[in-house]
Amino acid sequence: MVVKKGGSLWLALLAAGAAFLLLWQAGAVFWHEAYPRRYAQTVERYSEEFGVDRSLIYAVIRTESGFRPQVESSVGARGLMQITRETFEWLSARMGDGEEAGYDDLFDPEVNIRYGAFLLSALTEEFGSVENALCAYHAGWGKAKEWLSSPDYSDGESIHTIPYGDTRRYVEKVGETRRVYQKLYEPATF
Repeated sequence: MVVKKGGSLWLALLAAGAAFLLLWQAGAVFWHEAYPRRYAQTVERYSEEFGVDRSLIYAVIRTESGFRPQVESSVGARGLMQITRETFEWLSARMGDGEEAGYDDLFDPEVNIRYGAFLLSALTEEFGSVENALCAYHAGWGKAKEWLSSPDYSDGESIHTIPYGDTRRYVEKVGETRRVYQKLYEPATF
């Protein structure tokens, strides 16, 4: 009788352990599906070329387009990283590499990620931090400059108060999404 009870306990523990492992695996699958790494070779290439954290690129793509390359916003921002015509023309002149990409090519993931990664690199260099760069990415270069120069919004180095609610939410969302990508895909450092 004691053996039977011990055997039942053992089976219950084994079943609970198996259920836990199945739930753990299902959770991992869910998170990887919810935060995919589509276009990984392209993201890796331009992350390295322009010195931009790949988790930041993925976070911007997920936030801007949900990984849908044919998306176009009401203001004409196109592709995975939602680049406007004006920004594209500025980037084309600044990159100066002789590439023959046109505005319509922004629906091509390769072209869009290349220009978007370069933009993130240029904005981070110009504005000194990822958060400031994301303000400029969303609200525009001029607005980010204005906020940085105002003591109401900045200490001169960091924008501490983002006056546009949609830009504030955007910066928070990209930051949160970036942290999820880092936890899911980057090795832990101790």
